[in-house]
Amino acid sequence: MRVMVIVKSTKNAESGRMPSTEELQAMGEYNEQLVKAGIMVTGEGLKPSAAGARVRFKGDALTVEHGPFTPVGEQVAGFWIWEVASMDEAIAWARRCPSPMPGEEGVLELRPFVEAADFGDAYTDEVREQEDRLRVELESQKRGA
Repeated sequence: MRVMVIVKSTKNAESGRMPSTEELQAMGEYNEQLVKAGIMVTGEGLKPSAAGARVRFKGDALTVEHGPFTPVGEQVAGFWIWEVASMDEAIAWARRCPSPMPGEEGVLELRPFVEAADFGDAYTDEVREQEDRLRVELESQKRGA
């Protein structure tokens, strides 16, 4: 199963504070363990919400809001995508993580991806074929980049 591990933001992260060398090394060692175990698919840190925007849809209306956004603890500072056998395995790996926000309360939120079977009858052969074509195209684009 695939799981997104969401690193919740903090005041320091929203202020643009970058991690120290020691913090980068600790997280790098953790990421190396994830990669060697075949767990980590990808992961990235995000700039503060002040650098972002939200696009809201309500009926036919569309609005754009520019950051920063509040409350701080509900913002996303980074993420991983992991491939694990179960939520229990994901939680076990999350427990090994060095504090993502040293000096502040760090929060990791683990959310499983929706899988094809979750859609039931709505996931028709046509929808599956389209998804397969898009995956092939994305892989082709990555190789060409």
